[in-house]
Amino acid sequence: MNPAAFPHLLNRRSALRALASTALASQAAATAWAQAASQAEWSQSYDGVANLRVTRNTVPLLSEQTVHATEQAIEKYRTLAATGYVQVPAGQYRVGSRGPGVTALRRRLAQDGDLTAEAAGESDVFDSFVEAGVRRFQQRHGLNPVGVANNLTLHALNVPAETRLRQLEVNLVRLRTLASGGQPQRYIATNIPAAQIETVENGVVQTHHQAVVGKPDRQSPILTTRIPEINFHPYWTTPASIIRKDLIPKMRTEPNYLTENRIRIFNGQGQEVPATAVNWNSPDDALKYRFRQDPGDFNSMGTVRINVPSPHGVYMHDTNSKGLFGDDARFHSSGCIRVQNVRDYVAWILKNTPGMTREKVEELFRGGQRVDVKVADPVQLYWVYITAWGAPDGVTQFREDIYNKDGLGKVPMAALQGVTAND
Repeated sequence: MNPAAFPHLLNRRSALRALASTALASQAAATAWAQAASQAEWSQSYDGVANLRVTRNTVPLLSEQTVHATEQAIEKYRTLAATGYVQVPAGQYRVGSRGPGVTALRRRLAQDGDLTAEAAGESDVFDSFVEAGVRRFQQRHGLNPVGVANNLTLHALNVPAETRLRQLEVNLVRLRTLASGGQPQRYIATNIPAAQIETVENGVVQTHHQAVVGKPDRQSPILTTRIPEINFHPYWTTPASIIRKDLIPKMRTEPNYLTENRIRIFNGQGQEVPATAVNWNSPDDALKYRFRQDPGDFNSMGTVRINVPSPHGVYMHDTNSKGLFGDDARFHSSGCIRVQNVRDYVAWILKNTPGMTREKVEELFRGGQRVDVKVADPVQLYWVYITAWGAPDGVTQFREDIYNKDGLGKVPMAALQGVTAND
């Protein structure tokens, strides 16, 4: 669900953040990006960048293996909490930087194992070893692995070790609960604070997808449901919350906004009415009408909607603003969840539905026609809230407690969303 409802209301600075971060990537990353872009479903390069950041672990988040790995991580972080982390002074650290701040950065990276003790040393020079350590740290914390210790990275580096330990302990309880009942053969897990989605079959992750989830004041809910239907080239009916918070203020300053974005207005009898029929100075009057955007590339849901039955009125969908998938903090929506590389996602959901071959799915995407497809085996779907976990490969992952559900009182990354990656 689009928080600003339409393209003109999107935060363009987020796209610039993704571009700025990418410019700092290594030549190897740039090559991988180019290859991903040439093969990606979308012409934008942002999906390729996002792909580089996704952890390609085949062990599901909601598994006994993850529970066990998290238990092991807790033992490690108990030791770290007893000694405390080295604090890294404010600044901008990149290859070529030098000074006491770089020495502190080296020591801090070594504490978590992102830099070996031998490589850390006591040098005050930011060299290629430090750059590799920063990239590894950034990947573990869901940040663009640009290899530069920017403000967002320093924010994560300076979270106390005691807080990281408490995060792991809180999330171990959640993971145990989710893994204890076992999972069906096929399911999808969406981790809200990580803004990531994984499809799972027979205990193995099949596909990974970046996501854009709800803002702190319009949160994506925790839920368990099934996906019964896929809507290709859907209409988009504006929710009351977006009418009130976004559409009405926009119409007061841009009277042609609805027409330009192909949004039609219908009264209670289903008759289309002109925008002049609505009293835009009265929120109650506007809420009497139904606002519906025509299908098309301009549609706020993009080319497809994934039906998510729940009492919350949310769903998953494509987007016409794919640049947001390259953001560090992908908390931009009004509660619904946007899916990166949605064609792979939909094809996986429909793989057991008769007639829905990959070729047929691609045909439906290209066709532009409004088509609803029932899923033959409705797939189990979980929207979960996990901010810290251990992986069987020994890597410990952390994400910001964006909705403050861990109860640890740490300022969420949302406070830094207005800061560019290189500020």
